[in-house]
Amino acid sequence: MIASSYLNNQFLIAMPNLNDKDFAHTVIYLCQHNDEGAIGITLNRPMQMKLGDIFAQMNINAQSLATVNSPVYLGGPVQPERGFVIHNTSNRQWDSSISISETVSLTSSRDILEAIANGTGPVNYLIALGYAGWTAGQLEKEMIENTWLHTPYAESILYDTPVSERWNAAANLIGININLLTTTAGHG
Repeated sequence: MIASSYLNNQFLIAMPNLNDKDFAHTVIYLCQHNDEGAIGITLNRPMQMKLGDIFAQMNINAQSLATVNSPVYLGGPVQPERGFVIHNTSNRQWDSSISISETVSLTSSRDILEAIANGTGPVNYLIALGYAGWTAGQLEKEMIENTWLHTPYAESILYDTPVSERWNAAANLIGININLLTTTAGHG
């Protein structure tokens, strides 16, 4: 696969026929995609847990009620005990950040959580536990099998769109009403 065909910094949208309990009706932000596989974070599976619960487990004191009540998402079935923060890129460096694009980074270190708790962290962020992962060639195979659509990244969907609307909104980025798609088109 040539580098320009990698899907970094894009959304994966589960097709309506995907019935896997971990991925049905999901939107995944692809953080890394290369010839070794892909890693993404699911954006529309809020957990019962709130960010305040994570702060309590890590003995971090939070400054604002809004921060404490921020949702935590199930990022995927792989390593659900591991936390990730997708956030807008700033001039500040964190202990463990990967730049996804000029505007988005992924961080998995305590220092960003402490900064969020005390009000000095990134303005926009999404906290997730776990991630979705694909081995070399697996995502490409699933796309050929009509399991996923991919669309360009949109900041508004990542941070501002209500969770219940993210699946439809991501598909709308390319002019598709995902609820009208048929699962048999092109398969005969």
